[in-house]
Amino acid sequence: EEVDPELRQLVEDVILNKHPQAAELLLQAAEKYKSDKSAEKQVIHQEDWRGLTLQQRITHALVKGIDTHIVEDAAEARLQLGRPLDVIEGPLMEGMKVVGKLFGEGKMFLPQVVKSARVMKKAVAYLEPYMEEEKRANNSLQKQGTFVIATVKGDVHDIGKNIVAVVLACNGYKVVDLGVMTSIQKITKAIEEHQADMVGLSGLITPSLDEMIFNLQEFERSGMKIPVLIGGATTSRVHTAVKLDPHYSGSVAHVGDASLVVEMCSKLVSPNTREAFSLELKKSNLDIRESYLKSQLEQEVLTLPEARKKKFQCDWQNVEISSPQHTGVMELPIQIQEVAEFIDWSPFFWAWELKGTFPKILESEKYGDEATKLFRDAQVMLKKIIREKRLKPRVLVATFAASSKEDEVLVYDQNQQLVETLRFDRQTRKKVANNDIYYCLADFVAPTEVKRKDHIGFFVVTAGPEIEEMAHEFEADHDDYNSILVKAVGDRLAEALAEYSHKWMRANFGIFEALTREDLIAEKYRGIRPAPGYPACPDHSEKLKIWKLLDVENKTGVRLTENFAMTPPSSVSGYYFMHPQAKYFAI
Repeated sequence: EEVDPELRQLVEDVILNKHPQAAELLLQAAEKYKSDKSAEKQVIHQEDWRGLTLQQRITHALVKGIDTHIVEDAAEARLQLGRPLDVIEGPLMEGMKVVGKLFGEGKMFLPQVVKSARVMKKAVAYLEPYMEEEKRANNSLQKQGTFVIATVKGDVHDIGKNIVAVVLACNGYKVVDLGVMTSIQKITKAIEEHQADMVGLSGLITPSLDEMIFNLQEFERSGMKIPVLIGGATTSRVHTAVKLDPHYSGSVAHVGDASLVVEMCSKLVSPNTREAFSLELKKSNLDIRESYLKSQLEQEVLTLPEARKKKFQCDWQNVEISSPQHTGVMELPIQIQEVAEFIDWSPFFWAWELKGTFPKILESEKYGDEATKLFRDAQVMLKKIIREKRLKPRVLVATFAASSKEDEVLVYDQNQQLVETLRFDRQTRKKVANNDIYYCLADFVAPTEVKRKDHIGFFVVTAGPEIEEMAHEFEADHDDYNSILVKAVGDRLAEALAEYSHKWMRANFGIFEALTREDLIAEKYRGIRPAPGYPACPDHSEKLKIWKLLDVENKTGVRLTENFAMTPPSSVSGYYFMHPQAKYFAI
């Protein structure tokens, strides 16, 4: 897409042998590149595009994400066209159509699209004062429809939601972003106020899925009929069909990633496709639901006593049980630069829908160029964070004496007084092999009757609220790209803090391993650190016990929402199990 169109045509004519003169014409064209070592340098000088027509300049700036000249170009367009609204609906939207087309064809990736949105927002911000008398600063992008989007009540995660909002705005939709922790009252009020054509509900933690059910029930009760789009890491097409769709008579569609949202919305708002596509969605959800329920009926489930008989077995009299040097609650001093080496960058690229693992993704034929640019920007952001010393990361760890009883872990203070009981789930879905083990996390702590001293650990780490503050500053400057970028880097720092604290905890238990960065990412160390709300211990409410035991909110500032999401979002919490055979599993 970056090759000069004329040159590209000449090259394609040769490669595809389109006509007898193809080679001769290409050789003639090559003469003008002789003065330079690289044809690319001759074709694309950095500012050559400034000599293009006004529409070509605006389109180039939007496609390339260059905001350097967009205000002067928008000003020139306003003088030519007269009305600021005509600039938005004319050259700016024409340029964004090119962005949308390239994205839809897989010729642009999300990071590029978000940069395009930054250019668009800066142009609109310049034009808005001129449109105040028309009272249509935002309605200018309403041609395709109005989309209300929100992270549901009790949840604070919004990177994916923000990306979807940007992609829709790039494709001509008016997007009303209600932010995080959004109540049903605020959502319904926004739908009415903006006469929305669609609403998007986003969430990450599993209690958010229940909140979505409640929202759909309220939509149904109020007689609302507009399509509802569902998104978030813990959502799925099956979950949407089985748990959400039955509660709402309107369309309920799951959007797996941002690249699919434009086509979905187009089908749901277009008068030509709306009715047929809505019926198709309902039928598809019904088919998925019936198939899922049938598969559930066919699956055998053991009773809890049966599963306990096949629990993980251990020779507790002889197994190595490491003892910690330090017990109780401890705050570890930490500087951000100390944890940078612990960052696992692969999920950073996944957040931008670039599929692959780091560092191989930098060499990917499909994603390599954009992944390299994105990684370079992330490094600049990381250096900015370290240089400005704005972040105040917190690392809180704790070790308590513990013993197990069935599916519970009993936690004791230094006086051997029981201070908390942790309740864990056990696998019960029947496994294929007769001798398969039905795991529970409590199996990795010495049973009370064994009379051997064992321990359990806890941790809560956070990159701090400053990540959100920086993101808001970028948003105020109409810079969605860096706003999303700093949040994505913040998430990586939080996970790196968890990795750092785990290494410290293993040393506390006398476990010293010569592990590379790759070994740490591959979890080749002894022990595990499962987190409440994840597969081995899916109950988010168990976080409350960690917060009470460690006095988390007072010591770190991290608090739990009513649905047990951690805020600030760049935070991680969980348990340490040091048993040499401890492993991850799914309930």
